Amino acid sequence: MSQLSFDQLALNSALLHNLKSLEYTQMTEIQAQSLPHILAGKDVIAQGKTGSGKTAAFALGLLQKLNVKRFRIQSLILCPTRELADQVSSEIRRLARGIHNIKVLTLCGGAPFGPQIGSLEHGAHIIVGTPGRIQDHLRKQTLCLDEVSMLVLDEADRMLDMGFVDAIEDIIEQAPKSRQTLLFSATFPDQIQQISRNILRDPVSIKVEAMHDDNTISQYFYLVRSAEERMLALRLLILQYQPTSAVVFCNTKREVQEVAEELNNRGFSALALHGDLDQKDRDQALIRFSNRSCSILVATDVAARGLDIENLSAVFNYNLAHDQEIHVHRIGRTGRAGSKGMAFSFYSAKDEHRIHLLEDLLDRNIQAQELPEASVLELQPQPSAMITLRIEGGKKQKIRPGDIVGALTGDDGISGDDIGKIQISPNWAYVAVQRQCIKTAFKKLSTGKLKGRKYRVMVVRG
Repeated sequence: MSQLSFDQLALNSALLHNLKSLEYTQMTEIQAQSLPHILAGKDVIAQGKTGSGKTAAFALGLLQKLNVKRFRIQSLILCPTRELADQVSSEIRRLARGIHNIKVLTLCGGAPFGPQIGSLEHGAHIIVGTPGRIQDHLRKQTLCLDEVSMLVLDEADRMLDMGFVDAIEDIIEQAPKSRQTLLFSATFPDQIQQISRNILRDPVSIKVEAMHDDNTISQYFYLVRSAEERMLALRLLILQYQPTSAVVFCNTKREVQEVAEELNNRGFSALALHGDLDQKDRDQALIRFSNRSCSILVATDVAARGLDIENLSAVFNYNLAHDQEIHVHRIGRTGRAGSKGMAFSFYSAKDEHRIHLLEDLLDRNIQAQELPEASVLELQPQPSAMITLRIEGGKKQKIRPGDIVGALTGDDGISGDDIGKIQISPNWAYVAVQRQCIKTAFKKLSTGKLKGRKYRVMVVRG
């Protein structure tokens, strides 16, 4: 879409004048596509990454709609972390500089509760906050949403990753049904689609195309002559490309276990997923892989069914799939959400028939490619970006994601941006944190309190 000027929109003169002073002249693509609908009062579901200009899109919409003379909470923006909430609040204040007496209040976990109550008692027009802390204020009746006319979910997929779905649903339940709702998300997993159907009314769908063709998957094929050469090929390619997240598909449960064990013995971060695992081990493997605490998942097709991992860097077909449909399904797990995917397939002389079928499917000749040089073996496997902590308490103990985020980001804690996915079950909770923060995070959780009491905390490894 060609860029459009802000002055072509039906914005009030104060907003337009301030935009010019900020040198905001041409709209970004997401602004050009969404703002006319937002200003027209439509519900919007928009896909856009950080830096796309989405904050200004919804901020200008709510500022245009705001009645400054009515000192009531008219807009609520939910964000996954305190850092993002602070950024959003700052941007709204910058865009509102030409309008007098607008009060924007930020309500996030990890900050004292009392001062927030005092600020709420003085009133506000716009609330920006994290779901857990907003839910706390609603429960204590220190926050009222009765006059909210616009609700914004910013980085909705990230909020779901952090386990805020229950809190979001609770908050939405207490907001007026007649509101305008805007949902912004970098990706659209199934859960986002479900939430949008439940909370948006006849929404306008907007997708800002990524720089890459999101269907582009580079496929590579390698001829291997023995089991030893197959494993060597896998090690060479992982070391050469260093994928942050990869699935290795095997055709049997036994081979899955053997490949995962061999990779771990060689210093890689790998987990096995097959039908012989008990439910606890399966759940823990999926949690660790999805939250980036483990970079390689070795799996059978049956075990990986329903696996929905975003931003999967690479797929390895340790054995060729039994038919073309399974092959397409396997490699389709990479190259999503605008990223470029890689698929590496190993075959032997016995697979000639399958190779011919794949050539017909792909409409190309498959040539065996050269493996990386043996010198690549001198490289060290990269450790996973995250490490998982397990808390021996969960929903039955009334622990919520906001409690965990608040405990981790309090005094001398870690940044909200260093917290990954949070998953809470009836009697336990898992939280992923950046590897470099593990000592601080473990100390905060093991020596601090959640819901007024201490819980046993352990680092999940191996």
